[in-house]
Amino acid sequence: MNAKTYTARESEIERRWFVVDATGQTLGRLATQVAHVLEGKHKPTYTPHLDTGDHVIVLNAAKFTVSSDKIDSKSYPRHSGHPQGFKEESLGHLLQRRPEEVLRRAIKGMLPHNRLGTQQLRKLKIYAGSDHPHQAQRPEPLA
Repeated sequence: MNAKTYTARESEIERRWFVVDATGQTLGRLATQVAHVLEGKHKPTYTPHLDTGDHVIVLNAAKFTVSSDKIDSKSYPRHSGHPQGFKEESLGHLLQRRPEEVLRRAIKGMLPHNRLGTQQLRKLKIYAGSDHPHQAQRPEPLA
């Protein structure tokens, strides 16, 4: 019996491209699904300390759904570092201004909070419309 644990090597990692349509999908459920693929947890060769994930293209990022309560109550705080530099923006306002940013932040929060997570987040492409410049990579729909 072989009791050794399999660990993927950088040369063995194969990256694929997936496309997801966000129309009508719930924000959290969509973000969970995309983060799972970016981390590579859908592959049998998943290795926790390596980036084994795939590229994901999210289309129609402005058309996902959120409960009406969250549009007003959820806020995105930030601080400039200066005195009285605290600013807060509601989900509804950020959705009108930059809908891609809402989805990016939700997915970023589900990835590891270190250099590996930053590397995985680079493989995420989000577009508010339905067209994208990645046709050459031949992305397949994410099930």
